[in-house]
Amino acid sequence: MIRVARLDHLVLTVASIEASLAFYGGVLGMAVVTFGEGRKALRFGAQQINLHEVGREFEPKASRPTPGSADLCFIVATPLSDVAAHLEAAGVAIELGPVPREGAAGAFASLYLRDPDGNLVELSEPGRPD
Repeated sequence: MIRVARLDHLVLTVASIEASLAFYGGVLGMAVVTFGEGRKALRFGAQQINLHEVGREFEPKASRPTPGSADLCFIVATPLSDVAAHLEAAGVAIELGPVPREGAAGAFASLYLRDPDGNLVELSEPGRPD
């Protein structure tokens, strides 16, 4: 039997690499990295999101790479009240939250928003909202 240890990276197909770098790097604070032959990625903790621009994907790739088809959840180390204030100041709309949710590590409170491609982004703080 195979035992998966952790997620190293995932790939997001995006309409604009620059818009995605501005959102995930500028708004969410992920580190922007360049690797390989000028490829762009976003790094946080021990994980990475590699970016493929639609129509210019790297091989091999998903069967139907499509911007806006992802639903991502990130655990934040910042209180959700501070996250909400930061998002508001950055002009990013919160669609829902905070709401109680369950994830791989247990209970948390979540805010939901959209990235520039319409991907659903969930920002979660461990514990439940009061």
